[in-house]
Amino acid sequence: MNQSVSVVMAVYNGRRFLGEQMTSLLQDLHAEDELIIVDDASTDDSFSWLQSLADQRIRLARNEKNVGVRLSFERGLRMAKRDVVFLCDQDDHWRAGKRQAFCDAFGRDERCLVVISDACLIDAESRQIAASLMLTRGGFKSGFWANVIRNRYLGCAMAIRRRLLTAALRIPAHAPMHDMWLGILACRLGHVAYLPEPWIAYRRHSGNVTPATRRGWLRMVTWRIQLLRALVVRLGAIALDPRRRVLIAGGSDGRDVGMTAHRDSR
Repeated sequence: MNQSVSVVMAVYNGRRFLGEQMTSLLQDLHAEDELIIVDDASTDDSFSWLQSLADQRIRLARNEKNVGVRLSFERGLRMAKRDVVFLCDQDDHWRAGKRQAFCDAFGRDERCLVVISDACLIDAESRQIAASLMLTRGGFKSGFWANVIRNRYLGCAMAIRRRLLTAALRIPAHAPMHDMWLGILACRLGHVAYLPEPWIAYRRHSGNVTPATRRGWLRMVTWRIQLLRALVVRLGAIALDPRRRVLIAGGSDGRDVGMTAHRDSR
């Protein structure tokens, strides 16, 4: 699948690891790609450093005030112009060849809406903690209920077809995270492809937005209930809108090609 891609990154006070991530990322992107970076009102020198980079592929935006990771990614996703859109964190390490591996996976299945890979875990000093992130979560499972119980859709290891955004935006305020919302929608509306290779080194450190330990059970249950409610509302709205269903499914001739629910794998 030879086409250009968008990469969306949200940044907040990420200067410590930003240089390493940007180097690994830009080396793997093609000249026609775009890297959209939304700075969430950083108070360190992240934004000024990003402004100093002379690379025409970079599109830089800055929030006037800190709005959080979900809204920052949503702003970046709205800016994306390419058909394949990668999500990217500020503090990981992008492995050479990731872009092509993901694009190839999309090319093998027109109904695929999300491609996700495994990742190795590294610490703040780039020392490997674990060879497989997915094994720490019980292995990858694409199904709906499996991910409601324990989310495997980690944004920095994901890419989506941009047409999924026809269904996904606006991201509900009560969605636990933007990546979980995108992954669960994709498994209901199309196919999900999993690549077992660790195409990123996922860094765990004290400043991570995604916690290394699980949150309190009451908060987890509340989030899941809110997510299910939002999903029922969104899928209902899509079901009543033939044009939207055609766009999500990739139809371009005006026919109602409908939706294909991804069979749960638990």
